[in-house]
Amino acid sequence: TALPALLPQPCTIRHLVTSYLDISCVPRRSFFELLSSLSANELEREKLQEFSSAQGQEELYSYCNRPRRTTLEALWDFPHSTCAIPADYLLDLIPRIRPRAFSIASSQLVHPNRIQILMAVVQYKTRLSKPRRGLCSAWLASLNPQHGDVRVPLWVKKGGMKFPGVADSPVIMIGPGTGVAPFRAAIQERVALGRRGNCLFFGCRQKSKDFYCQLEWEELVTKGFLMLFTAFSRDQEEKVYVQDRIRENQKLVWELLSSRNAHVYLAGSAQQMPAAVAEALQWVAQSEGGLSSTEAEEYFAALERSHRFQSETWS
Repeated sequence: TALPALLPQPCTIRHLVTSYLDISCVPRRSFFELLSSLSANELEREKLQEFSSAQGQEELYSYCNRPRRTTLEALWDFPHSTCAIPADYLLDLIPRIRPRAFSIASSQLVHPNRIQILMAVVQYKTRLSKPRRGLCSAWLASLNPQHGDVRVPLWVKKGGMKFPGVADSPVIMIGPGTGVAPFRAAIQERVALGRRGNCLFFGCRQKSKDFYCQLEWEELVTKGFLMLFTAFSRDQEEKVYVQDRIRENQKLVWELLSSRNAHVYLAGSAQQMPAAVAEALQWVAQSEGGLSSTEAEEYFAALERSHRFQSETWS
């Protein structure tokens, strides 16, 4: 395989596996299929062929996906086959590191010539009790500009959410965790333009650990630029989420929607949260607006069609 133009020519294997190939990703079925074709060890080859067969997918899932086993760990488990890999097969065997996307968390009006992001370092333990850290988030967190210039390759593209151009249009923003990032940028921009009517529902596990931008939000609340509703799910016995705060503030939410033509924005994890928030908003329409279940669904479908409801979620 020819080396991509962006790599040094010539390129060392060390550079490939430290800066270009994603050896920390969970290997796919094609990885085992190619490795089996390169293996000269009979026992290892049989196991690799089993993992790459249609009949072996359940066992492959138990070996790879359930414990989040990495490509590097899989190579360790098949040492004879790993030693047989020709250098020019590495690019076919291991995928390149994929770019990570982060929402911009700052306004150019407030921070010209600077881009700020809000990032949480991904850390967890696998079912095998092995610690895992996010590849990109851990790398970014390790950088220290005080030790010299730091080069971070990046690209900037236009965001998907569009905020109202009308000055007096209120906005309801729902951003748990790092999902609040694009709303920090939007609120900075709107405040710089003197626009009020900013309503933020923010949620996280613990106020003492995860309340991102707390002082910034509290200052804006004091100045009358922000209505802030928080849900700290682990700070009490019964868990509380942003959808619960939406229900508790049903009168305000419905007044903003029905009387003041508010725009609604949602950002964050694409797992259960978006569906739970949508259900809460529809409940508000039924409870405060007197709509039936079907009418509430159609009401929010219409908001989405008119771009008064927009979302930006990720898995």
